[in-house]
Amino acid sequence: MTDSISEHFETLAIHAGNTADPLTGAVVPPIYQVSTYKQDGVGGLRGGYEYSRSANPTRTALEENLAALEGGRRGLAFASGLAAEDCLLRTLLSPGDHVVIPNDAYGGTFRLFAKVVSRWGVEWSVADTSDPAAVRAAITPKTKVVWVETPSNPLLGITDIAAVAQIAQDSGARLVVDNTFATPYLQQPLSLGADVVVHSLTKYMGGHSDVVGGALIVDDEALAEELVFHQNAMGAVAGPFDSWLVLRGTKTLAVRMDRHSENAGKIADMLSRHARVTHVLYPGLPEHPGHEVAAKQMRAYGGMVSFRVRGGEEAAVEVCNRARVFTLGESLGGVESLIEHPGRMTHASAAGSALEVPADLVRLSVGIENVDDLLEDLQQALG
Repeated sequence: MTDSISEHFETLAIHAGNTADPLTGAVVPPIYQVSTYKQDGVGGLRGGYEYSRSANPTRTALEENLAALEGGRRGLAFASGLAAEDCLLRTLLSPGDHVVIPNDAYGGTFRLFAKVVSRWGVEWSVADTSDPAAVRAAITPKTKVVWVETPSNPLLGITDIAAVAQIAQDSGARLVVDNTFATPYLQQPLSLGADVVVHSLTKYMGGHSDVVGGALIVDDEALAEELVFHQNAMGAVAGPFDSWLVLRGTKTLAVRMDRHSENAGKIADMLSRHARVTHVLYPGLPEHPGHEVAAKQMRAYGGMVSFRVRGGEEAAVEVCNRARVFTLGESLGGVESLIEHPGRMTHASAAGSALEVPADLVRLSVGIENVDDLLEDLQQALG
C-alpha cells in the first residue's frame, strides 16, 4: 500500500495508487498492455516487473487503491470474483479441512464449495451467520475458515462482523467477509476483525457493467505473501484494461453509493406499503432484524433491495418481465437499475440445498437514475 494520502475515503478513492505517469505527467495511470519487460541484465528488473502474470503496473495501481480503500496492507486483483475466491480457498485449505458457510450467499460461491472444493476433500456446513451462536455451534476442530456475506445475497441478511470475528479467532479459524454488496465505502470488515475481504469488482467497484474482476484484501503481510504466491502460480489475474476500468470506477464509488443507498431506501419504503408485497428485505428498514447491527457497522444501507410478492413464483416472474426502466438481467452494482428472479437466475445452482431461495422473491439492484422514474416503474410492474 502507498503512503497514506488522507484519512478521508473520497480522497483515497481518487488518489491512492493513481500516481502521475513519470514520463508524461498523465494524471490517469496508463494501460500497460504488455506481457513482458526488458531487463537490465539477468535479474535486473525495472520496478520489479518481469512478466504480467506476476505483476503489471496498471494492476499494481488498482491493487494499491483497493488496499487503501479497505484499510488493508495488500490488495490482489483477479480475473473474476470467483477466481479470487478459488485462489483464497486453495491458499487457506487442505484436504480434510472444514469451512462454515452462510445460509444465504451468492449462488456461484455456493457452487464453488458444493461442486468444486468439496471434490478435493474439503468439508463444509451451513450456519445462519446472523446468529453468532449458530456460527459457534457450526465450528468443528477442523474448521479453518468462516465465510460471511453481509449484507447477504439475495436475502439481505446482516452478520455482526466483530462478533463472528471473535468467534473465529477463538477457534483458530480465519474470517472471510464478502464485502461486494456494501463496498468499502459503506463497511470495512478488516477494521472489525475480519482476516480477508473478498470483492466481485464486477459490481459496485467497477460500477458501470463493463468489466469482470475480483479482489482479495488482507492486513496480514504473511498471508498476503502466501496469496501472492498462489495468485502467480494459478494465474487468474486481472488484465491491464480490466484493472484500468475498475480503477476508474473506484474514483466515483462514494458518490455513486450515496445515490444507490438514497434511491434504495425510498424504494424499500414504497414496497413496504404496497398491497402486493408480502415482505421487503432491506437493512435500512427499522423492522429488518439486522437493522441495529447494520447501523453499527455500515455508513448507509446500500443499493440492494429484495422483496416477496403475493401470488408465488409466477407472480414474481411476471413482475420482472413487466419492468421497463429496471433492466431484466443478472449481476448488480451498475449505474443502471436491474431486476431479477433469483430462484431461476443467479441462485438456480442453490435449488434443493439449504441455500435455496424463496420462489416468490424478486431482487433489485437499484441504480442512480431519478428515483421517481424507478418508483413509477415498480408500481406499474406490480400492477
